[in-house]
Parts: sequence; structure tokens; C-alpha cells
Amino acid sequence: MAYRTYKGYFKPKHPEKYKGDPSSIIYRSRWESVVMSNLDNHPDVIWWQSEETVIPYKSPIDGRFHRYFVDFTVRMKDANGKTKTVLIEVKPYVQTQPPVIKEGVSKRSRKYITEVCTYGINSAKWAAAREYCEDRQYEFMIMTERELGL
Repeated sequence: MAYRTYKGYFKPKHPEKYKGDPSSIIYRSRWESVVMSNLDNHPDVIWWQSEETVIPYKSPIDGRFHRYFVDFTVRMKDANGKTKTVLIEVKPYVQTQPPVIKEGVSKRSRKYITEVCTYGINSAKWAAAREYCEDRQYEFMIMTERELGL
């Protein structure tokens, strides 16, 4: 399935589980809407937020600090009944892998340069998120179409 960008408002069935304003939850992809539905309906989720956790990261492209808005912050019970906090990022699988030059494609092609920049920025964001989580004893997870079964 192709990763299409579209957005809309998610209306939770369990607004009491959303930490924030449940009338203004915005999804930016179908995949995010699937995750939102799963979080809303999962019995082990205590509360969840969308794009509320902000982590500074240094871009390898311009060398400046930027703000990374993590897709989801979730407080949940684990298999042993203990509570844990998980930060979740939703991305297409292809954006989680280093770009590969295809035969006949130049390293100077716009497409390849864009892929390299995207991967570099994502890697910097995720390194910052992992450090943020380690400091707080949270977990960090990247979900792709593979984990979502799409």
C-alpha cells in the first residue's frame, strides 16, 4: 500500500483516554489514523497524546537545532501489569532505511538527494528521541506499514 499524505480529525470512542483536547486530534496519514484507533480501543492504554512530546535535535543538513514533534506518547500497562511510557513514530518503512543508489541513477539526482536528506533528518530525530527516552526510562518505537499490517 502506498503511503499517501492526507489528514483529518480523529474522533475517539474513549475521549477520557486522550490527554489533551479530544476534539482536535489531527492525523496526517491513514497510518496515523490506524494507530489512533488502536490506541483509543486498546484496553492496556491508560492515556495517549498526539504530537505533544517535543524533542530538540540537531539537523545534519543545516547544523541547527530544530523541534521534533513525536507522533504519539502513550502510557500503558505492559504484559506484567506495570505501567510504561512509549513514544511512537509512524513512518513508511522505506524512510527507515538508508537510501540505495539504483543502477543508472546519479548520486546527484534530486530524488536521491531528497532521500538522503530525509533519512539523515529522521536518523537525527530518532537518535535524540532514544536519548530522551533513555533519560526518562521510556521506550521509543518506530511503526511502519509492516508493524501495522498494511
